[in-house]
Amino acid sequence: MMELEEFVKSYIDDTYTDNREFRWERLAGDGSRRIFYRLRGSKGSFITMANPPKEGNAQRENISYLKIGEHLFEKGVPVACIYRYDLDHGWFIMEDLGQKDLQEIALSTDNSLNIYKRVIELLIRIQLDGREDFDPEWCYQSKRYDRSVMEFESDYFLTYYLKGLLALKGDLSGLRRSFEYLARKASLADNDFFMHRDFQSRNLMINRGRIGVIDWQGGRLGPLQYDLASLLIDPYVGLNKDDRMPLYDYYLKLLEERLPGMSDSFTRYYPHLAIQRNLQILGAFSYLSKIQGKDRFLLYISPALRSLAGLLEEVDDPELYPLQRLIEKIAERPATD
Repeated sequence: MMELEEFVKSYIDDTYTDNREFRWERLAGDGSRRIFYRLRGSKGSFITMANPPKEGNAQRENISYLKIGEHLFEKGVPVACIYRYDLDHGWFIMEDLGQKDLQEIALSTDNSLNIYKRVIELLIRIQLDGREDFDPEWCYQSKRYDRSVMEFESDYFLTYYLKGLLALKGDLSGLRRSFEYLARKASLADNDFFMHRDFQSRNLMINRGRIGVIDWQGGRLGPLQYDLASLLIDPYVGLNKDDRMPLYDYYLKLLEERLPGMSDSFTRYYPHLAIQRNLQILGAFSYLSKIQGKDRFLLYISPALRSLAGLLEEVDDPELYPLQRLIEKIAERPATD
């Protein structure tokens, strides 16, 4: 901590000529091991992030954070401006995008449609402008969201939700066919766009009407549908169908304006990519709660389960019936959260 404080003090000394007193405030973590602080002073505030490159992919993650963040910032995407960094230690000093996220805003108003429309306008910009000059070598997990990543998501769901959190003991091998079919269908979508990979309400900050995007380090090339699904089926907010459909239609309208003729292909593969995202959500929340002990994520298992059941019912594809029947049985069980 002392070294980090010295790093931050150096930035303050170089940036502020007077009133150099800043209060440190540790921010609540979410699903990441990274540590964030907000530093407040009379001249404003900024964010400090610490992600020491000592374990796992932290070093490559930090490089992705830097390179993708700089790229999006140069494209005019409202990500935090990175003021200073030290990759050897995994330290970043950056712009403070505000204290309220889209989840808080959406749940505190009866009419969040307008703010969601603005978010969708931003999403289109990120997806289309963000792919220009994007270098896949910046990506630390995979260069592209493709069939191999989809299969990983399905295994994640199977391992941490079905076998881990629910402790299902029966023969689940019949699900393999559904997973393979789902990945095969979803992988037919054009995956040459910029994809944030976690475009949900907690990663969208709202400050004085300005929308800011955080947690972009998982970005890569991928299909358009995944990020829109991430926003619309986000269990943190739980938009109902009557809210989702106008937003889905608004996205298609904007997409047609930018890429005429693209909406048919988008619509064809959206359900399969939405299901893929839903599997990822359940797998991730189960891992975070069961393995990392972050029980607060259990609150969102039930809405994510209902979302998955609804998507499978809407698709009504015989190839997905094994998965659909299992989800229906799980949904009938008493809630555990």
